[in-house]
Amino acid sequence: MTDLSTGAAWMGGAILPIADAAIPVTDWGLTHSDIAYDVVPVWQGAFFRLDDYVARFIASLTVGRYDIGMDHAAICAALTDMVRASGLQDAYVAMVAARGRNPAAGSRDPRDCANHFYAWCVPYVHIVKPEVAAQGTSVWIAKTVRRIPADSVNPRVKNYHWGDFTSGLFEAKENGYETTLLLDHDGHVTEGPGFNVFAVFGDRVVTSDHGVLHGITRRTVLEICAEAGLTPETRPLPLDEFLNADEVFLSSSGGGVIPVARVDDRYFSNGTAGPVATDLRARYFDWIMRDDLRTPVTKALAGR
Repeated sequence: MTDLSTGAAWMGGAILPIADAAIPVTDWGLTHSDIAYDVVPVWQGAFFRLDDYVARFIASLTVGRYDIGMDHAAICAALTDMVRASGLQDAYVAMVAARGRNPAAGSRDPRDCANHFYAWCVPYVHIVKPEVAAQGTSVWIAKTVRRIPADSVNPRVKNYHWGDFTSGLFEAKENGYETTLLLDHDGHVTEGPGFNVFAVFGDRVVTSDHGVLHGITRRTVLEICAEAGLTPETRPLPLDEFLNADEVFLSSSGGGVIPVARVDDRYFSNGTAGPVATDLRARYFDWIMRDDLRTPVTKALAGR
């Protein structure tokens, strides 16, 4: 039996080791970063908000004009079969639509491309190590690059256009910070590589409503804030206002709520994880175990 414990992929109906998964070198997904994708977490043997993640993925396909020939149920089935085969109980599960190859040599017409779906899973990814998140991570505001404008690349469609994020990450790492956060061209806070960002002002929690992915974890955090008696606000968030927050935290499907102790030379909560963010982090991991939001991998398979 093939060992899939380090990761598996679903390609063309076949499940294979992730190390063997590949797409052709002429696929527009590779040559043009012409891809839409999404990531759903599996935690202790169950998908979290699977239907919500797949619904958002399908919405991205509609906006990006991808036709993969699979509906919601078929996508869920592919993800379920793959994760079940891997045996992973905690996993990072990606679903991907690529533009595909253009059979007409030299054609620049995207309508000629054969769009296709594939998926892959690996052991659960924390974008910030749990021990670092528990103490509060560090974030660098990128100085040499701004977020790609929304009228150039739609940030609500999760995509592989990471040139701006990668430049910011080089800056962050070279300055001794864990990750980076990008501003838009008006000086408003947007997002970072794989996360949304929130600022706490008393009992108000503010996150950007533009230039960002409207992530499922972002939605979950807004719902958790309401449950906790906080008032969520989604609106433009200028950098000066952001740096005057009481606390700052990130949200990601790779780790839930992640407290921030430092942004550039500004320290929050005396350089530690703040109490609001710490509470929301605990609540997130309670929510990820809620029966009404979980789809056990074995149950999803049996229900087909």
